[in-house]
Amino acid sequence: MTRSQMKTERGKDKETERSWRLMEPWKRTMWILWFGVLFCSASYTMSIPFLPLFLYELGVEKSSINLWAGVVHSSAFLMGAIMAPLWGMMADKFGKRKMVIRAGFSLAIIYALIAFVQTPWQLVGVRMLHGFVGGFVPASMSIVATLAPKEKLGWSLGVMQAGSMTGGILGPLFGGLLSEAFGMRRSFVVAGIVIFIAALAVVFWVREGSPQVKKEKPKVQPVTYRMAFRNRSLVNMLLVLVMFQLSFNMIQPQLSLHIADLQGGQKGAVMSAGLVLSLIGIAGIVASPIWGRLGEKKGYYRILVFCLLSAGTIVSMQFFVETLWLFAVVQFMFGLFMAGVTPIVNTLMVQGTDEQFRGRSFGLTASANQFGSMLGPLIGGLVGVALGLQWIFVGTGVIMAGIGLVLFLKRKSMQRVGSES
Repeated sequence: MTRSQMKTERGKDKETERSWRLMEPWKRTMWILWFGVLFCSASYTMSIPFLPLFLYELGVEKSSINLWAGVVHSSAFLMGAIMAPLWGMMADKFGKRKMVIRAGFSLAIIYALIAFVQTPWQLVGVRMLHGFVGGFVPASMSIVATLAPKEKLGWSLGVMQAGSMTGGILGPLFGGLLSEAFGMRRSFVVAGIVIFIAALAVVFWVREGSPQVKKEKPKVQPVTYRMAFRNRSLVNMLLVLVMFQLSFNMIQPQLSLHIADLQGGQKGAVMSAGLVLSLIGIAGIVASPIWGRLGEKKGYYRILVFCLLSAGTIVSMQFFVETLWLFAVVQFMFGLFMAGVTPIVNTLMVQGTDEQFRGRSFGLTASANQFGSMLGPLIGGLVGVALGLQWIFVGTGVIMAGIGLVLFLKRKSMQRVGSES
């Protein structure tokens, strides 16, 4: 490299550093947390989607694999649904940043522990610990929602969702490669290292507020959970999240098993599953910020209804798919519309709750997500055993489209009442 080229490179580095320093504090914090959420999501999808295939290594028979996959997947969400409101309350009391750090370091230990389990019940126990210590993503979202300007709320939460989806791409790809090369147990250890790095990034670079954001506010009466549950829009959004996660997680634990069937055997199934599962993440990166901006312009309820109806219709089409390449295409299309649901619901939750309740509101959304994610695999496992895996896709689609239809009719009736009064 010549002297002039070296000067040019140094000039570019200085320009990049100056742009970073000049960036608004809330936006800088958002991007740091974006990478944290990406790493957290990647560590999750490096390991958890492959647990049904890992059950074969633990000695589970094929006749009961669907049911065991549902139990393993649900066990973490049972604990998570119980603990999420507590972590949300502690985030409001002690600081959201502390909750992110707590969750990150705890999850690093839990992922590493998965590498040492020897029986299905031990795996269930570790998964329950996983649910107990969670909360990295909700607390990160809560920090961003608190710092972002009101007019940028939809976009910023959409960007954070895209970060989660990006991790959803990288996780299955790296998890599949590591599992094929070194075995699943080592990939679990790597997942622990990844989330450990994310927690370190938050320790060194994230601060919850800045002098520009914090303002003197009059003392107000504290908002309690009992008061919050009188908020009808909050309760409606929580129900939407429960049903959405229930439907989505009916099929998730079974996908790696279904992909193995489509390709004709378990050989190379982990790698194939990693590639196909990453497509939802790719779709999320493309679509999440777009849905956020469309919500700001067209109305969040309208976009939410459209995403739910479209996602439900598309996932139902998997009933007719019998080839792996077509399954992958439909998964990508499904991911495009599914990516709009969670960030829009989060935005509506933030708009409908007081700022001093922000940590607890994200705790409630996490609890709703966990509760739906707990019920979904159990229902999906039972449906898979009774009717066959193809019918789980139909059930998922009917529930999602049904939520969209209910929201559409409810919104119409509310508008009609408002115009008559």
